[in-house]
Amino acid sequence: MKKFRKVLDGLTTSSPGGTIGTPSCGSAAGTPTAAPTPKEIDVQETLISENFQLCKTVRHGFPYQPTALAFDPVQKILAIGSRSGGVRILGRPGVDCYCQHESGAAVLQLQFLINEGALVTACADDTLHLWNLRQRRPAVLHSLKFNRERITFCHLPFQSKWLYVGTERGNTHIVNIESFILSGYVIMWNKAIELSTKTHPGPVVHLSDSPKDEGKLLVGFESGTIVQWDLRAKKADFRIYYDEAIHSVSWHHEGKTFMCSHSDGSLTLWNLRNTSKPFQVTFPHGKIQKDGRKESCKPILKVEYKTSRSSEPFVIFSGGLSYDKAGRRPTLTIMHGKAITVLEMDHPIVEFMVLCETPYNNEVQDPYAVVVLLEKDLIVVDLTQSNFPVFENPYPMDVHESPVTCTAYFADCPPDIIPILYSIGAKHKKTGYSQKEWPVSGGSWTLGSHTYPEIIITGHADGSVKFWDASAFTLQMLYKLKTSKVFEKPKAGEGRAAELVEEDPFAVQMVSWCPQSRIFCVVGISAHIILYRFSKYDANTQIVSLEVRLQCDSEDIITPSENENNPCFAEPGSHSPQPHHQHPLSPGSRTPEGAKDSIPCLKVKDRVVRVPPGYQSELVIQLLWVDGEPPQQITSLDINSAYGLLAFGNLNGLAVVDYLQKTVLLCISTLDLYGATDPYQRLTRSPRRNRQSTSEFCMRGLSNFYSDSKKRIRTSYQSLTELTDNQQSTDMDRSKSPTSDHVNGHCTSPTSQPCSAGKPRIPMGPEGPRLTRRGPGRPPFRKAQSAACMEISLPVSHTEESRENSFSRSRSSSVSSIDRDTKEAVTTLQFGESYGRKNDVLPGPCLWVGTSLGVVLLIPMSIPIDHEERMEDSVTVGPSGAVQMLKGSVLRFAFLDCSGALIQGPYEVWRDQNAPEDSDRPRRRKLVHFSPSSSQDACGEGHLTVVCSERQAKVFLMPSQSCLFVHNITESSFVLRADVVSVCNSVCLACFCANGHVMMLSLPSLRPLMDVNYLPLTDMRIARTFYFTNGGQALYLSSPTEIQRITYTQEMCDNLQEMLGELFTPIETPEAQNRGFLKGFFGGNTQTFDREELFGEAAAGKASRSLAQHIPGQGGVEGMKVAAGGAVGELARARIALDERGQRLGELEERTALMMTSAETFSKHAHELMLKCKDKKWYQF
Repeated sequence: MKKFRKVLDGLTTSSPGGTIGTPSCGSAAGTPTAAPTPKEIDVQETLISENFQLCKTVRHGFPYQPTALAFDPVQKILAIGSRSGGVRILGRPGVDCYCQHESGAAVLQLQFLINEGALVTACADDTLHLWNLRQRRPAVLHSLKFNRERITFCHLPFQSKWLYVGTERGNTHIVNIESFILSGYVIMWNKAIELSTKTHPGPVVHLSDSPKDEGKLLVGFESGTIVQWDLRAKKADFRIYYDEAIHSVSWHHEGKTFMCSHSDGSLTLWNLRNTSKPFQVTFPHGKIQKDGRKESCKPILKVEYKTSRSSEPFVIFSGGLSYDKAGRRPTLTIMHGKAITVLEMDHPIVEFMVLCETPYNNEVQDPYAVVVLLEKDLIVVDLTQSNFPVFENPYPMDVHESPVTCTAYFADCPPDIIPILYSIGAKHKKTGYSQKEWPVSGGSWTLGSHTYPEIIITGHADGSVKFWDASAFTLQMLYKLKTSKVFEKPKAGEGRAAELVEEDPFAVQMVSWCPQSRIFCVVGISAHIILYRFSKYDANTQIVSLEVRLQCDSEDIITPSENENNPCFAEPGSHSPQPHHQHPLSPGSRTPEGAKDSIPCLKVKDRVVRVPPGYQSELVIQLLWVDGEPPQQITSLDINSAYGLLAFGNLNGLAVVDYLQKTVLLCISTLDLYGATDPYQRLTRSPRRNRQSTSEFCMRGLSNFYSDSKKRIRTSYQSLTELTDNQQSTDMDRSKSPTSDHVNGHCTSPTSQPCSAGKPRIPMGPEGPRLTRRGPGRPPFRKAQSAACMEISLPVSHTEESRENSFSRSRSSSVSSIDRDTKEAVTTLQFGESYGRKNDVLPGPCLWVGTSLGVVLLIPMSIPIDHEERMEDSVTVGPSGAVQMLKGSVLRFAFLDCSGALIQGPYEVWRDQNAPEDSDRPRRRKLVHFSPSSSQDACGEGHLTVVCSERQAKVFLMPSQSCLFVHNITESSFVLRADVVSVCNSVCLACFCANGHVMMLSLPSLRPLMDVNYLPLTDMRIARTFYFTNGGQALYLSSPTEIQRITYTQEMCDNLQEMLGELFTPIETPEAQNRGFLKGFFGGNTQTFDREELFGEAAAGKASRSLAQHIPGQGGVEGMKVAAGGAVGELARARIALDERGQRLGELEERTALMMTSAETFSKHAHELMLKCKDKKWYQF
């Protein structure tokens, strides 16, 4: 515990660049503070570096770009591999584990060691990995890197320790799972095919052992060649040459027939008695044309042939549709007897797998479900019902149902909010699911002791907002809100708004939520804000709409030709934006120049609408078009339920709205906030010769969610071209401001460029902006960008020197310095009880404003206290000028009392406005205030204000505005996200930087506690969605479909093991069915053989060292124990040996009985023959 003592009397001003070791003090004006200050402040900081550690906890959502699927039928766990080298292992709800290959190579195939707690992965870098699943955090035990051949297919027989590996060259290798060493036994492709064959059979696409005899291996080659290889005799039993390429093979459980799927959309059935031609050829979806020919069909990529005791066999396959109809959706076909059912899928099928009751391939399979892995979804179909319903998925696989555009994370929420949201959201759930239990039910999970209510909010491109229960490392959908229902549906091609954001005009840009008052605000891409109140009752409501004209006029900018040496601002009040409360013009109205003016981007429903229980819209605020220019996107928002006020800002200025009285209190440009105290001498630039529209960039919508090359994460500064001195400052200047593309951790569009005073505006018709709005090297994006594939221009430095050192890996050198831009954006807002002026004795309602130039402004407000007065009298607002200056855009405000405790903002206790009237209890607002002086003896002792910008953090004392501590967070990068969070019964400042560092600073001393290089290079999607919350947790969107949660506290890292689920649970392997004597005698008995004797080093020798390289894994202590005993384990091997011995003894008994029966038959026939020939003479024979 460290004690900081700070004497405040007689402190002199110093530069704001002081370090933490030398706290500096100074006012915004650079003069000593005159306000009375306490003699001393005692702050006891309890946080130390040992309290912090960064680690990943759990990942939610659908695996991005899935490639492979596997299922353990005994443990009942599912594994999904992805293109980025990730593996998700799923069991019962709560059992969800994510593993990542260090190489990042795509996962080609997955193979469970059934009921052994291990998993084999084959990756695109031709490496096999053995994962130990008997620990909560799976680890790699062994790896085997193939050097000369490419892996194409793997097969691991049940209860075998020998893995068959097929390669691109057509060879088949055998790997010992326990030691992960290659056997010397190899099936060479030239030995498998006939010597007379002149062509290479192609890569191995299938490997499987015969259900009838494990010593027979069926090898399928891509060209259509199929070989059954006798492992004992080391020769081919038969070879099949078919004209069409093979995609998959599936055995009948008796081992007498097998089915193949081909590239021409056909299925062939082969009988082992006659392999010269297929027993049956069918085209399930091929129709006979008029000329008698079969129409061409798409390939059948996979087929599964499963038998059932109670019904006809199932033939399930993907693909095979005819080419006659373009745009048909992917299908899964289920053939059950004569019935053919075609299930259409929303996305392409990656892989599917039929789930059966038995793990033995030589028994009747009895399939009960089929797991279908799609590109963007996972579904499970119930095969036990004739209509084949799907199971309700318990995992949050629909996070990406619409592209995620923003996130918010709230820990330690009020305990009653989750049940209420769930009860309302449950009424809108889909129906028609299978009534049976979810079949992936493996593993075990218990609710940990360190649990508290947590909620994650995601905003989406279609305007929807989802509330998720994130308690105890799980994620469950609670409630879905559709913001688009507030507006009329835009007609195709109607107006400029439809032209600019054609597909995503309702995309959510940011959200603000007060869990205590349950007031919720949504900021949309079309420069609109929707305020919602929560109610448990439905209601008929009229949506109130406010329209705000927050746009600076052309006279705001002074050109050098008119005033070359003067600061570029006019007298206060000369160019303040004007609010509009009514609809002044229809959507089709235009100015005399032919451009739109004073119209919103979207049309709010002007009729009474019935709203269901849940969040109900109360107020819609829209920014207006001005002189053909669309409104700038909103960059900051804050709402306070106790004050009844909402504030928002953008590149042009600030607006404050009284949502109780539905009026605009303040609508002012950023420059007017300063008055005569503007700390910047703003440089100006020469007038532009060609003023170009920024409509497309201001209203840039969301880019297409998934794509290959065009939809990668990209940054707009990479598309900028180098500007020379003699080039015109055209539309490139729009992207040079640090606030133009990234403000307060949120993506905003490039700024609209100012035009020179006295210059006539160039009228532009409908086609004008379309031809000139795009600059060189800038792609013509037409849709709003999602957080999944976000185009974010990161903020630039404020000086030439720091710009050269900042984020050099991805920042373009053509980005201009900020001092050349005359516009200043409002980047963050915060309501709170504070001191509006230095001579104030008591705190009052205030609005803190942070700008893109690092200026902190304070706006005191006068709010009536009485309920009736508050609803009738107006709120007065008066800016008081600049308070402090920091380096970089201001990102976050927070308030501490003089003992270092976090001061919560005041709020209104939630009350249901639609509840039935109660005459005894009139409806009155109940407010909860946390005054800065409530925990102190003296009333005028003030409080501490924490301000964090892109590069700096400051703590200063109110009301004297004296700076106590300064810390330069980074010089070579910049902060993307900053939050003041409660952790370990204290508070700290959490920062996430563009260079991937996660930092923790103590409060109020700003002492560094942790600095971890978490990400090697910042991903723009992560920069967009990173969010810190209380309790030592954070989240970000790790892929377009997945949410990654992390912790930064040592306590949670230590308790992580007990919070995670167990993947492996001890389960007895089901016994194989006993085959009767007659069935074995007449139907052929399943033969077993000793693979160790055949593939071991003594018999097969050693494989070439250059063929593959063994790499030991880092499995940890638990993993090494398993590795020492082999992945299968001693008990498992002993059980397998006993089973094999029992099977051999059973075979011996059956053979003995057969010999005895034969002897008795021979004796009987001999006796009959003797009686017949007994009385015959020799000549009668």
